[in-house]
Amino acid sequence: MARRQTKRQTSRQTTIDRARPRDSQRAAISLRIAIARTARRLRQEGASDLSPTALSALATINRRGPVTPTDLAGIEGVKRPTATRVIGRLLEAGLIERVPDPDDGRSSFLSTTMLGSAYLNQLRSRKTAFLADLLESLPPEDASTLERALEILDRALEEPGS
Repeated sequence: MARRQTKRQTSRQTTIDRARPRDSQRAAISLRIAIARTARRLRQEGASDLSPTALSALATINRRGPVTPTDLAGIEGVKRPTATRVIGRLLEAGLIERVPDPDDGRSSFLSTTMLGSAYLNQLRSRKTAFLADLLESLPPEDASTLERALEILDRALEEPGS
């Protein structure tokens, strides 16, 4: 899913010296790879018949709904025709519903159905179970280190400008 890059992202990309990575750059590369591998495994564990774009849209509608199709396209960083196709697939599957906007007959609001919410909960439960099993398989000191690293990463991502 393509998203617009900020000036800050573009600046970071052009200032990294790829020929001589510093320790922080090496760590960043390792972190990026670990996050990508984790995301891939979680998608596999979720075993959804929805595309990643449709699944992301469903989760956004569930989290932020009700939303308009235009708002959904903006949040997801996709063009309106792509959002329209995804919405159609989710409506067809019975995972979301469309309700006309009472103030604007040309617009509508999207929200998840009970089936859509249950579907997301099932996927999330499978992914959480996978991660819990993984953490339980680690030596206790490694699991503690990971928990501490998660706290640090979460806090760092919450800071302004992250």
